Amino acid sequence: MKDRSVAIVTDSTADLPPALASSRSISVVPLTLHFEGRSLLDGVDITPSEFYRKLPSAATHPTTSQPSPGRFAEMYSTLLDKHDAVVSIHISEKLSGTVASARQAADMTDPQRVHVVDSEVVSMSLGLAALVASSLAAQNLDAQAIESRIVSMRPQLHTYFSVATLEFLRRGGRIGRASALLGSVLQVKPVLCIRDGLVTPLERVRTFERALNRVVELTRAVDTGHGVCIIVGHADAQADAERIGRELEPIADTLMIQPLGPVVGAHAGPGVVGVGCYPAELFPLGIKPSKAAAATAPRKG
Repeated sequence: MKDRSVAIVTDSTADLPPALASSRSISVVPLTLHFEGRSLLDGVDITPSEFYRKLPSAATHPTTSQPSPGRFAEMYSTLLDKHDAVVSIHISEKLSGTVASARQAADMTDPQRVHVVDSEVVSMSLGLAALVASSLAAQNLDAQAIESRIVSMRPQLHTYFSVATLEFLRRGGRIGRASALLGSVLQVKPVLCIRDGLVTPLERVRTFERALNRVVELTRAVDTGHGVCIIVGHADAQADAERIGRELEPIADTLMIQPLGPVVGAHAGPGVVGVGCYPAELFPLGIKPSKAAAATAPRKG
């Protein structure tokens, strides 16, 4: 007997803790990290802590690749044996070939029953979209309705972040509109967002501290009076992420603090801190701050 009629799939750039993804019945297809002469499945063969420990001494810059259509097709076939349909939600197609791979796989399996959605975001915001889809599936909405809800919430799914250096975005070819900031004579820290599926500069401030303060202010501005669903992500910057979490806790319907996985970290670089968020009135998840922060943000040790 089927538990749910619709299965939810995302990719590893959603940066969801494995235990949370599993508890919410979200299947995760890993991207591949090419690092130190090896091809490693994101979050499977290498953890965030291992990656950030090794990155400073790496001889060459890590690169990444999307899952093959075959890997997606295998996942879809397995899920369609037990579900009526699949909704597969992925990193912006302007940042990765993952959506294209998923669409090929849908055609290879059952294009009528596999719905591929370009989230137009990445990381924390993609994780939120997957969690919303999972909650809708638990309410037994059909695949078309779930896809429609996710697409309609995209304009209100915000991603704000700052990077310690633009160098990783530049090297990885994911710098997007922020390329305008390269070569600036002034030592400034960028406040960035994902807009229209691309990395886009919002403003420049003098210090990283001020950049993080702006991320907090921008996130607070999302609140319409009903709270905000928030994931704070970081690349080896736990203390900064926890500070942002504390400042946002009063408005949070949902609050998680979690490390960015190796694939996202390879492009953003160590030190990045950001927020994915949306107004809770769109779909309150109700993952309580204290429990979520404790469950998803183990301290280094």
